[in-house]
Amino acid sequence: MHYKIGTRGSKLALVQAEFVRDCLQEHYPQDCFELKIIKTKGDKIQNKALSAIGDKGLFVKEIEQELLSGEIHLAVHSMKDMPGELPDGLCFAKAWKREDPRDVLVLREAKSLQELPKHAVIGTGSKRRKYQLLKLRPDLKVVGIRGNIDTRLRKLYDGEIIYEEVADNIVNNNEIANEKQNKYSEYRLDGIVLAAAGIKRIGRDSEITQYFSEDDMIPAPAQGTLALELRADNAKLMAKLDALSDEKTNLCAGIEREFLKRIGGNCHLPVAAYCDIVSEKDRGNDSNKNNRLKLLAMFGSEDGKQLARTEQVWDITSDRNDIVERAVHDIRYKLENN
Repeated sequence: MHYKIGTRGSKLALVQAEFVRDCLQEHYPQDCFELKIIKTKGDKIQNKALSAIGDKGLFVKEIEQELLSGEIHLAVHSMKDMPGELPDGLCFAKAWKREDPRDVLVLREAKSLQELPKHAVIGTGSKRRKYQLLKLRPDLKVVGIRGNIDTRLRKLYDGEIIYEEVADNIVNNNEIANEKQNKYSEYRLDGIVLAAAGIKRIGRDSEITQYFSEDDMIPAPAQGTLALELRADNAKLMAKLDALSDEKTNLCAGIEREFLKRIGGNCHLPVAAYCDIVSEKDRGNDSNKNNRLKLLAMFGSEDGKQLARTEQVWDITSDRNDIVERAVHDIRYKLENN
């Protein structure tokens, strides 16, 4: 069988798609797997924040159209970039083993977050990262930045000027209120925040200055996990993909995705979720009890003025729906009573 695998054309997207292709070719040598690069709306618009031009579907709509039409058989994405709901007729295969789920800091000169000078400028395109970073260092100036990983690193190292509309900075930059005469403010980056999985996959992890713990900066739901999307009626390909899945990743990423769906998260809102299997010793208890599921989650308003987080620890045999429902209830209660 000849299978076509759809992917975006960025360096990271190609590395991920090539990894999937090579794994499939190794395990199913009787079949042929070919990549097809598909350009999406999100790839074409690089001068606006994602929240200003649409939702996460910006990077998948054109690819999903080719899946539905039969032009391609499989699409490879970063799961953290996928919308909570898929179009009718499409589904995900079970998740393969996850890469590092953490976020990382890449700095131009400083050696750590703590060493950054007051009012240092950090770039990120994620409100989730922005508001959690400001919890750690409220004095920082966090600006929006677009582009693939190589582009963002180049902007950092070259000292490229970042322009940001004054009206968009009221939340985390009180000084902007005094600059009403200027439509834009200019900044040069002192650092950027990226996903560990992405920078590792393209082989530039030696440039990482600092890793954030999952507690200090809760990752995006299913961060570090590949999304293998295909038509729901393609049972033969589904079986091939599922045979290479990882049980722990599939469980934990599935819980995180369910939280995203139930809380109503999108790229306009700061939403985070990270699930892991922990032992009682990991939690500081000298016990031989069974491993447990731990879910860290965060959600808040678009402007970041309201943020709430929760930590849920349940027996590993618990119903995943109960875990997610409790997390959603706890966060909504905190937001309503803040």
